[in-house]
Amino acid sequence: QVQLVESGGGLVQPGGSLRLSCAASGSIFSIYTMGWYRQAPGKQRELVAAITSSGNTNYADSVKGRFTISRDNAKNTVYLQMNSLKPEDTAVYYCNAPVRTTMTGPPQNYWGQGTQVTVSS
Repeated sequence: QVQLVESGGGLVQPGGSLRLSCAASGSIFSIYTMGWYRQAPGKQRELVAAITSSGNTNYADSVKGRFTISRDNAKNTVYLQMNSLKPEDTAVYYCNAPVRTTMTGPPQNYWGQGTQVTVSS
């Protein structure tokens, strides 16, 4: 079994910063892409940023230049540094990773439990 555990959410004022972390643990053979999604009340879950095992990154247009995704492959951990936060960044942030648990088996998709980020004065 595989678990993704997020941390680092909270309440921050507009213009402030937060750093989210997500650690994957369990029976892990390999993880190719790790990503962060978010879901605001009444809205669909959307991709915020993703990073491959080789370091290639992808960002939503709304966060480009403000958020930075990074990854520690040895620790199976992905980070999201969020700067210049805006009220519209308020959402529950979820970590996601398709995880291969064996050499030959297909990857299975896992989600973290979510962490609340609230940007408000």
